[in-house]
Amino acid sequence: MNPKRVRIKDIADKAGVSTGTVDRVLHERGYVSEDARQRVLDALEEMGYERNLLASALAYNKAIRIVALMPDKSTDPYWEQPFAGVEQGAQFVQPYGIEVETRFFNLFERADFRRQANAILENPPAGLLFPPLFLQEGQWLLEQCREKGIAAVTFNTQIDDAACLAYIGQDSYQSGVLAARLLNFGLSGKASVLLLNLEKEIANARHLLEKERGFRDYFAQHQGSDIQVLRLDVEQFEDKEALRRQLETQLHKHPDLTGVFVSNSRAYRLADCLPSPTLRKLRIVGFDLVAANLQHLQAENIDFLINQNSVEQGYNSVLTLYRHLFLKEKNLPALQYLPLDIVVVENVAYYL
Repeated sequence: MNPKRVRIKDIADKAGVSTGTVDRVLHERGYVSEDARQRVLDALEEMGYERNLLASALAYNKAIRIVALMPDKSTDPYWEQPFAGVEQGAQFVQPYGIEVETRFFNLFERADFRRQANAILENPPAGLLFPPLFLQEGQWLLEQCREKGIAAVTFNTQIDDAACLAYIGQDSYQSGVLAARLLNFGLSGKASVLLLNLEKEIANARHLLEKERGFRDYFAQHQGSDIQVLRLDVEQFEDKEALRRQLETQLHKHPDLTGVFVSNSRAYRLADCLPSPTLRKLRIVGFDLVAANLQHLQAENIDFLINQNSVEQGYNSVLTLYRHLFLKEKNLPALQYLPLDIVVVENVAYYL
């Protein structure tokens, strides 16, 4: 039978139940005995029924509310990309009666993250997506979602928590491994490489610590004691002169320093503060296709950018909640790692 012409009455006749029972099974509401439910499901499968999801949503006028808790994109250009993905996802799901709201928190203030989260919890949505940049606060919010029955999706930063429906983003450990492999090209004999964290409260940034673990493990397994891995944490990275002085101190103390891995999207800050002759002596690996990074890549001040598909992180977070809340899909993958693209001056035009 043509699935487009299957009616609820046809299914009811096939299953030997009322049309009301079929309706309750289709929309997962009201009590239906397990025997009747199974007969309806068997009839659905046998007759190839495909309900019109858009018509169903409009007919029952069920609005599904999703909230995206995002860092204020004006504080860091990186966050424009996942925000754009969330907006694209919101446009896709809007015809199905799904509303996506966005609240912003200060990227550098844990207290503001908690304030904005509490405001969301006062009127709990059906679904919530957010990057758990602050480990303790992220774990707290996931526990709140568990208690209130909110479907939660995290992106960008992975937290192992059963309360999380899915994590969408990069494998941070493998990101660090990849960065080390890229820096390793051309290294021979004794040399030093620098892991540069341009971040506030690095101890609370789980994703950066995982990148460091992968970075160190690669050199421990492939180069042994010939490669010295240094680490420099700079919280006041907006101060160009202070950053330059700290980098020059490292270069003076370690004349064999030949490579720098900037563990987040701020590699451009390194390239901005060092003179071109110094940059030419260093191999620099950074993350993400923000405009300033791309400019330095094209100028060959940055050698490699690892693209974490930030737009896709936002978009797929919305789509995962849509699949869970609207399509009622079961067994969605809890880990949805996105590919890590290696971008160099020769292929950057493709990404632009």
